[in-house]
Order: sequence, then structure tokens, then C-alpha cells
Amino acid sequence: MEYIYAALLVHSAAKTVDEESVKAVLSAAGIAVDDSRVKALIAALEGVDIEEAISKAAAAPVAVAAAPAAAGAAAAAEEAAEPEESKEEEEENAMAGLGALFG
Repeated sequence: MEYIYAALLVHSAAKTVDEESVKAVLSAAGIAVDDSRVKALIAALEGVDIEEAISKAAAAPVAVAAAPAAAGAAAAAEEAAEPEESKEEEEENAMAGLGALFG
């Protein structure tokens, strides 16, 4: 996780997320840097719009929390009738965008 956090920290500082910058953040935090993990992270982030991925990940819980209370009671009754697999599939789909961000 610390590698991902380092990349997010570099991104939030409006710097280019590259091997050198991620290594610098990890070293500053006192973490022994594994060059292969850094290279894999940078390769996974290539072509990914980090801002967009963050906004999509942050928007999903907000959309669920914004549902009115009356609709929540009806949804709870429907969820009780749904099989457990359906809930797991929904969670996996919601996390799919994060998987693209983290490789």
C-alpha cells in the first residue's frame, strides 16, 4: 500500500508520478524501496487519469449515502430478498475502477 500512497502523494503535489519521485517519497518515509515494485506500479499507472479514478472512487459511496430514507427502507427490504452473490458482484464492480488505478 505504501507504494500506492507514495504515488498519490506525488500526484497531489502536482509532480510527475515516475520512478524517481516515488522512490524519493518512499525513502523519505524510511521504507526500503523495492525497484521492481516501483517499476510495476509506474507501468500500471501509465495511461491512467489519477484524478478521474479518485473522483469515481469517491463518488460511489456518496451516491449511496445520498439516497432518501424512505427509499432506503424499500431498498433494505429488496436486499433481504436478493441472494448474497448479487451483493458481492456489486462490490466487485464498484472496486473495478480502483483495480485499474492500482494495477
